[in-house]
Amino acid sequence: MIRLFALILVQGLLVVGAECFLKVALAHLPEFSWSWSFFKSALSTWSLYLAGITAVAGVVEWMIVLKHYDLSLAYPLTAISFIISLFAGSIFFGEVIPYTRWIGVCLVIAGVYFIAR
Repeated sequence: MIRLFALILVQGLLVVGAECFLKVALAHLPEFSWSWSFFKSALSTWSLYLAGITAVAGVVEWMIVLKHYDLSLAYPLTAISFIISLFAGSIFFGEVIPYTRWIGVCLVIAGVYFIAR
């Protein structure tokens, strides 16, 4: 069970990392348009490449999890990524987290606990 938690934690970190890199990339891009200049700008954004790399790594990690564990156990545990994203938003983007979200985090943690039992 410890191995499953470790794999899910790594997968969650990779998925949230991809979302964070994507958020950074989108902040640096101009308004979307079907123009060569937009796509040239997008293809020269390093954080967009990192978002893709970490997203692919997250999918590979998820494939490893699915190969060795039941979907009915593994998939609900991916809710850990909600907790990771909350902290990432606060730490890296300065987002203010209201107490209602902290209550939600506690409920997610309780849910993960009961699923893992």
